[in-house]
Amino acid sequence: MLKKIFVILGIIVGLVIVAGGAGVWYMYHSVKTTANKIYDPTEPKTQSDSKELQNQKPFSILLLGVDQRKGDPGRSDTMIALTLNPTKKSMLMVSIPRDSKAEIVGHGSISKINSAYAYGGSKMALDTFNKFLGVNFNHYIRINMEGLADLVDAVGGVNVHNDISWHDEGYYKKGYYYQKGDITLDTGAKALGYVRMRHLDNRGDFGRNQRQRDVIMAVINKAASFSSFSKYQDILKAIQSNVKTNLTFEDMKNIAQNYRDCRQNVTNYEVKGNDDWEKTSSGQKVYYLSVPEDEKQRARDLISEQQQ
Repeated sequence: MLKKIFVILGIIVGLVIVAGGAGVWYMYHSVKTTANKIYDPTEPKTQSDSKELQNQKPFSILLLGVDQRKGDPGRSDTMIALTLNPTKKSMLMVSIPRDSKAEIVGHGSISKINSAYAYGGSKMALDTFNKFLGVNFNHYIRINMEGLADLVDAVGGVNVHNDISWHDEGYYKKGYYYQKGDITLDTGAKALGYVRMRHLDNRGDFGRNQRQRDVIMAVINKAASFSSFSKYQDILKAIQSNVKTNLTFEDMKNIAQNYRDCRQNVTNYEVKGNDDWEKTSSGQKVYYLSVPEDEKQRARDLISEQQQ
């Protein structure tokens, strides 16, 4: 029995969305199994959440890219507020720089926003983001940074446009040349080196976040073109090993069926701020990005407009 299904599972270094095509029952069952394995709610689901998706209302998700290593819970070095509007067929991606100075909700401290995940996992990261920006997101998708490499390998590499050229410092292979222009990231390791670099880019985190968004969209578009079930099995394996979310399988089905055209029109925005150096009690200087209220309001307005 043939069933047409479309699948969007969010994933990045962060976060990445993978879109799929038609499949038989076996494919449907594989996707459902993957969705159940990565489901990890931070708080009880509400009926309004499901109705929002069923009624094709604008829908927002926080994408967290965590650089997690053995013995270290990691920090959410990538934080992207993703809002989908099926009526406008558009997607808004608002990036929050990892060094943004924020109140860590539930921890009683002021620190860099990426530390919230280290202190309290996805829930504290989500609560801190909501307080920081003055919004009310209920959903998150978290991916281990290493998972981005697995996904790029699963789709067989991606093509991106590189704004600057540089020789790799060792994130991929020391001395490897990432040339300016259209390039192919044919392995996950090469893609990870591409998105992790920031010291050789005078835009710092802003440049790195742009590269992360570009790789995310390249993975989405390449995955959406597949008709081979074997390719999807590789993608699902990568997702199972590296992703957690509080979206249920039913949520994912509704997003995939009703929101898949949103990737046709993508708008990116990076929250901006001012350099701020503060002394600790030990006399050391710590760098923060201080985001003024009018800039937070600008981001809120963009999200609000996308939600209408």
